[in-house]
Amino acid sequence: QVQLGESGGGLVQAGGSLRLSCAASGITFSRSIMAMGWFRQALGKEREFVAAIGWSGLITSDADTVEGRFTVSRDNAKNTVYLQMNSLKAEDTAVYYCAAKYGSSRTRDGNDYKYWGQGTQVTVSS
Repeated sequence: QVQLGESGGGLVQAGGSLRLSCAASGITFSRSIMAMGWFRQALGKEREFVAAIGWSGLITSDADTVEGRFTVSRDNAKNTVYLQMNSLKAEDTAVYYCAAKYGSSRTRDGNDYKYWGQGTQVTVSS
């Protein structure tokens, strides 16, 4: 059974940085072709795609959301995916989720992802 666990969220002032981690268990990144995605959901809003990274390290990100401020990466040896967030804004406040899907395609549709973490809260104060 694949399980994902996010960490690294918290309260930060606008302009600050956070690095979210997503640790996967039940799979071995180096042996599984899986794409990992980051999504977020603000209170009262729909879930939105942030970025995804394929097994080989290729990245798809939402330009409007990321604006060059966020970077997704993965460490297959540690079965962990990261989301480095810089220059945070109040509108980045949301619960951030990581998700996993089999295959190499880095889709933006959350329905394509089979496994989800419990989420980690990011709050940016202005």
